[in-house]
Amino acid sequence: MSGNHPGAEVRKELTVRGLILGVVITVVFTAANVFFGLKAGLTFATSIPAAVISMALLRGFKDSTIQENNVVQTIASAAGTLSSIIFVLPGMIMIGWWADFPFWTSFAVCALGGILGVMYSIPLRRALVTTSDLPYPEGLACAEVLKVGSGDEADAGSVEEGRAGLLAVLWGAIVSAVFAVVVATQVFASDVVQYFRVGSKGAVSGFDFNLSFALFAIGHLVGLSVGVAMLVGAVIGWVWGVPHYSLLGDLAAPVADLAQATWSHKVRFIGAGAIGVSAIWTLAKLVKPVISGLASAMAASRVRKAGKADTLPRTERDIPIGIVGLVTLACFVPIAWLLGYFGSISGLGDHVAVLAIGGVAFVVLMGFFVSTVCGYMAGLIGSSNSPLSGVGILVVIAAALLLVAFVKPHVDPSAGKALVAFALFITSVVFTVAAIANNNLQDLKTGQLVDATPWRQQVALVIGVVAGAAVIPPVLDLLNRAYGFVGVAGAGAHALPAPQAGLISALAQGVITNNIDWSLIVTGIWIGVAIIAVDEVLRRATKRLSLPPLAVGLGIYLPTVSTLMVVVGSLVGWYFDRRADRSARPESTKQLGVLLASGLIVGESVIGVVIAFIVGLSGKGAPLALVGDGFAGAAQWIGGIAFAAIVFVMYRWVARMAQGLNGKV
Repeated sequence: MSGNHPGAEVRKELTVRGLILGVVITVVFTAANVFFGLKAGLTFATSIPAAVISMALLRGFKDSTIQENNVVQTIASAAGTLSSIIFVLPGMIMIGWWADFPFWTSFAVCALGGILGVMYSIPLRRALVTTSDLPYPEGLACAEVLKVGSGDEADAGSVEEGRAGLLAVLWGAIVSAVFAVVVATQVFASDVVQYFRVGSKGAVSGFDFNLSFALFAIGHLVGLSVGVAMLVGAVIGWVWGVPHYSLLGDLAAPVADLAQATWSHKVRFIGAGAIGVSAIWTLAKLVKPVISGLASAMAASRVRKAGKADTLPRTERDIPIGIVGLVTLACFVPIAWLLGYFGSISGLGDHVAVLAIGGVAFVVLMGFFVSTVCGYMAGLIGSSNSPLSGVGILVVIAAALLLVAFVKPHVDPSAGKALVAFALFITSVVFTVAAIANNNLQDLKTGQLVDATPWRQQVALVIGVVAGAAVIPPVLDLLNRAYGFVGVAGAGAHALPAPQAGLISALAQGVITNNIDWSLIVTGIWIGVAIIAVDEVLRRATKRLSLPPLAVGLGIYLPTVSTLMVVVGSLVGWYFDRRADRSARPESTKQLGVLLASGLIVGESVIGVVIAFIVGLSGKGAPLALVGDGFAGAAQWIGGIAFAAIVFVMYRWVARMAQGLNGKV
């Protein structure tokens, strides 16, 4: 291969056109991911759809290469990753500390934490990517997509397959966007919802199927095990939890209000306990391999120092460790200033030195720990399945406990809210480090498989981080003005749940002000322990079946409007893949299914941001409505039937398109 010796031919890789294309895709996908993550509590991986779009557009240039396409998807992958900051930052609005998202502060949090995540992951590349047997499922999948006809290495069949993939993404995006627009007119209902009494004592429960192609597609991508686990969580939450705890509420209240209040104030904290113990269990299982990985990284560093840098093959050249160290130190200075400034404007001015110096130490140590753990988890189970929410929970609890121990005894009792805000602020920095590290090694694995140059990819990742950081604050601000967040005063009926941000801010408040009902969290912990035991038994007894504990916890914690359609999507995706296995081209069929799902997510999410912009300009809750509330019953039937019909037609179409490629390879 071209990269096996120091003098290997350098092919087009880090180009101006590739950088521009990567940034444009990043802007679009970041906006989509922010909206979707706030709505559903899940973000989607952008590498594969970005790779398909890149190949289709760069194919017009005769000198385009697979490495250049890889750089484009590397930049764009920051969209799926950096958007995870929405799991923390909206908490500042939820606790009433911010009224909007200040651009430069939010940008600095995302950019500085993201660049640190890139820098922290560089020393781990050799140990966790080059010399590791970790599977990196998403990195491997993206590399396979890139190999399906990229640049001058493509044959006629590969080119045709690439075009089919682009069609799947585009038509998926168009169909889901059009459906979302019709939903905005209220001709199709946004969801099929029903709340009801259970038993003779007046307990309540219910369900809410969101007619969302994006949620459906997420189910396809996460797979059957995660989908079934979320269903188990939803059953625990709404068949047992809501009916049980609703008996403690106001039974004279309207059924829907009682059910939602019970879930919000009781059941979701049980889910928090289950998520927390599941995250700790996942991290505990990784302690040994992470320590081993770090030892390997240090050994590889000693070997490099003993040799000569110019003897390294192109495919093993990272950004020089000296530059990595300088960039890392350069990030610490503005982070210290940012933490000190935030402390001073929060009424904690007498403790600025402690907050700034202690805060930087927390970011340094906790940031490196979580980046190592998240990098390993991404290699083990994939970036999309890594328990980032659990990591955020652990980080905010650690930050809150440290503030209670070292700062709270020395401040006025009225400063509790300021301490909660500071805990969320510092958690957002560490969380960004974790999110980027969760993705970087996956991208570097893709690069290894397509003969890319690591340092060029690492530069591309930094560019992607900066581009994503510039997009996130205005999109968050737009969505906050248009919809608001659940639980915030003045938020309307279409308020975005932002579930993880709600949980993390509630935990920070609970630890610092000591006003949380810990018995609910303890109940969740015991449920989590039971699920962990079931999962371990299933894995050891069957070698195939599993019940991911984190997904069960999410099923309890998230409202059914965010989970049930994910479950449906996972079942349909599993059935589609089973049918594909019996076809003439199983892998191509499955890949087109994945690309269709990616398109469905992007289309609905982007149009959601556009509609939010229209809502913000008009000042109306439903500016596109063509019918009134009296049409709601018919809209549920019409929307549900149309949704099912479109799913059938689209999946049948991609399956036939895959089989039509049979004679062209």
